[in-house]
Amino acid sequence: MKAVKSYVAYSADKPLEPYQLDRREPEANDVEIKILYCGVCHSDIHTVRNEWGGTMYPVVPGHEIVGKVTRVGNEVSRFKIGDTVGVGCFVDSCGHCKNCKEDNEQYCENGHSQTYNSYLQDRKTITYGGYSTHIVVTEKFVLNVSDKLPLEKVAPLLCAGITTYSPLKHWNVKAGDKLGVVGLGGLGHMAVKIGASMGAEVTVLSRSKSKEKDAQQLGAHHFEITTDKSTMERLANSFDFIIDTVSAQHDYNDYLALLNTNGVMIILGVPPTPSDVQAFQLIGGRRSLVGSLVGGIKETQEMLDYCAEHNITSDVEMINIDQINEAFERTLAGDVHYRFVIDMASLK
Repeated sequence: MKAVKSYVAYSADKPLEPYQLDRREPEANDVEIKILYCGVCHSDIHTVRNEWGGTMYPVVPGHEIVGKVTRVGNEVSRFKIGDTVGVGCFVDSCGHCKNCKEDNEQYCENGHSQTYNSYLQDRKTITYGGYSTHIVVTEKFVLNVSDKLPLEKVAPLLCAGITTYSPLKHWNVKAGDKLGVVGLGGLGHMAVKIGASMGAEVTVLSRSKSKEKDAQQLGAHHFEITTDKSTMERLANSFDFIIDTVSAQHDYNDYLALLNTNGVMIILGVPPTPSDVQAFQLIGGRRSLVGSLVGGIKETQEMLDYCAEHNITSDVEMINIDQINEAFERTLAGDVHYRFVIDMASLK
């Protein structure tokens, strides 16, 4: 075992603090990574505060990881020491179910191993995430990262990027399609950038007029205020697709009414309580309400390559690790444009 430095939460109501974590030595198919940058995802906050239940304390969050390879196992063929690599939301899966064989490891029928607060496939070893100096991951779940782009801005692509890229690809959003994006946060700003790069006509649907300038700079073609009743009436039957990134409680029916016939609303945010959906909002326009997780490893690599080719990164604010508790509070307040990223060199 190798002792590494990290930041940990011991309970839902206590701040994160320094922690010495034991990482396994690299086995035959493992890659050891020195973490350079780790994004701060809203999921980190949900987990630390046990808002989804099932948090296994102590928990080390972080699943938007970019770093350099420091050691490899003797059977590793795709990576060598010094390579720039990434790790996303999960680090293993069963490998033999239908979904795994079809490169959809995120939907592993036997349960994939998440990067933190999960179990490896042995069902007994708990995973610890990227708020640490190093991580060891089996080769298949390590991703190549281009050095063309600023690495700190690439880190959030490992979650926010693939979470938005995957549904845009799956539902074949293309040039000329009208795409609405609900919420302009960590996920929403990536949906705008990627959707616009695919040729969609992008409209940001927001409650806050203050975000209009940002939306335009990110590539949105239109900006609409959803608290205005006349605006929502005018937008009825307007969109081919809507991506809903909001994790706060809100009424899905208001947005379903904005879809045209055969329109699709894709849920990416996870509100704290179940939402009521009126059947007639779906039946009346043969509309679909669907959800999407992240992508599989193959698709995540495709996304990273796509973003490198199209010069797409996240808009980030860099922090040191000792600012993480403040960053959590600012994330909850919407006071970040649009993703905090930890400079792991600050963990000494």
